[in-house]
Amino acid sequence: MQIGFIGLGSMGSAMALNLVKAGHDVRAWNRSKVSPEAVPGVTLVELAADAFQADVVFTMLSDDPAIREVILDAGLLACAQPGLTHVVTSTISISFARELELLHEQSGLGYVSAPVLGRPNVAASGQLNILVAGKDPAVAAIEPLLAPLSKKVWKMGEDPVQANTAKLACNMMIAMAIQAMAEGVVLTESFGIDRSDFFELILGTLFAGRAYETYSRQIAEKSFEPGFKAKLALKDMRLATEVTKEIGRTLPMLEAVREGLDKAVSAGLGEMDWSIMADMTVRGTDGSLPSISKSESKQ
Repeated sequence: MQIGFIGLGSMGSAMALNLVKAGHDVRAWNRSKVSPEAVPGVTLVELAADAFQADVVFTMLSDDPAIREVILDAGLLACAQPGLTHVVTSTISISFARELELLHEQSGLGYVSAPVLGRPNVAASGQLNILVAGKDPAVAAIEPLLAPLSKKVWKMGEDPVQANTAKLACNMMIAMAIQAMAEGVVLTESFGIDRSDFFELILGTLFAGRAYETYSRQIAEKSFEPGFKAKLALKDMRLATEVTKEIGRTLPMLEAVREGLDKAVSAGLGEMDWSIMADMTVRGTDGSLPSISKSESKQ
């Protein structure tokens, strides 16, 4: 298939390369200049509109404003190839997902929400978990393209916002797990228990799972190089909070992790991994400086 791709950051470039390896013709555009050597086999196009002249176009942009600027404000839906299906893999707000669905329907285009679970290394290995929701014909049109990108495709329903809500809930729960581990370290280190020993205990008994394995390692090693930046995690916690307001509920743990990420970003740590909030909790400071240097974290 001919595939358009918009957004060649660490996640997007890995996904685009896997589509090329699967034999597809991928034509991609990025807001900043990308070297052809960085995405071998991908055809880099001059205009974002060129990516919409395809059977399917994937969007992997950072947030609602980026998608609005690149796609809606530029009028790309009006000039898209007839019958195109647009797959938005970004983590976006529920309200914006609803708006996108309506605008695509009015333009006669397919629309699928397909946010992903996984860091850049997982994307590179084609082992993402992809949460998919949209009308059956649109989902059927893009489903063969998800195989080279994913470990599993999780169908959430026919309403696109169902996938977006599930993704926000997943990220919310990961943030809660990070904070829980940090608070566990506060207790145990106060009595001389090494954090690595404590994490070996919890992973071997009560809390096995990828989130605990990944982030306990980072907390133990004090390694906070970004896999998922704190500023983006804060964005997601704010989006989850918007959902709670819509449904008329208050989630205390969500408020706590949003506040922790807000402190990290306000302290100038927004470019570091979101697990930096654990470091701040353990040290009991405002987190103005990470406990290790960038060079140390790579050892």
